[in-house]
Amino acid sequence: MKLKVLIVDDERPARTKVRRFVTADPDIGQIFEAPDGVRAVDVIREESPDLVFLDVQMPGLDGFGVVEALPPDALPHVVFVTAFDDYAVRAFDVHAVDYVMKPFDVERLARALERAKAAITSRRNNGEAARVDRLLADIRRERPERLERLLVQGAERSLLLPLTRVDRLESARNYVVLHAGRESFRVRSTLDRLEQRLDPKRFVRVSRTAIVNVDRVAELKPWSHGDWVVVLSDGAKLRLSRTFRDRLERFGP
Repeated sequence: MKLKVLIVDDERPARTKVRRFVTADPDIGQIFEAPDGVRAVDVIREESPDLVFLDVQMPGLDGFGVVEALPPDALPHVVFVTAFDDYAVRAFDVHAVDYVMKPFDVERLARALERAKAAITSRRNNGEAARVDRLLADIRRERPERLERLLVQGAERSLLLPLTRVDRLESARNYVVLHAGRESFRVRSTLDRLEQRLDPKRFVRVSRTAIVNVDRVAELKPWSHGDWVVVLSDGAKLRLSRTFRDRLERFGP
């Protein structure tokens, strides 16, 4: 079967250059394009491409965000297209994920494509999840900036949800549910992982299973055995357990 390829770049000339190159390869079948990271996630979910040429620097959701938004077992083989410095190149090399530095030429694209095709042929997903997890760990160490928006699945397509809209986050097995007014969104992550990237001045962990936006807290009520009840402005009530009692001071005077 011929391979399906997705080209992701916010610059049309860059997408056109890659498309022209891969179109000439007899092993390539369908070719998709995405002008941004959000659309890329939707195309990957809908079309399951074998290979993605993924730009790293894009407005909104960048290439790293695309990788983080997908579970490792749903992530295609990726050739990163990047103008980043040496730290990214070292990470990609160590984890056997190819990269093409901008500005790129046809010869470099050819080497990346051959490497990707060999990887696809020799192992579809065998060992890929562990490599992606290690790559993501390196990415998070290199860019510890706070999250301002989070990619979520809307009614018809993915969207970037501003965290200022989120009232609370609650764990649900392998997912986290974000409550934003009357809407709720699920993201595939853990509460621990998201907590590391949230602004601690705005979001406070109140229990093993819940984080609240302090701007949405209407009242704190003492409960039994040292526990408290956190009442949000929408009427939701969450228990602040004794384990997290040291967080009380972060709700203000």
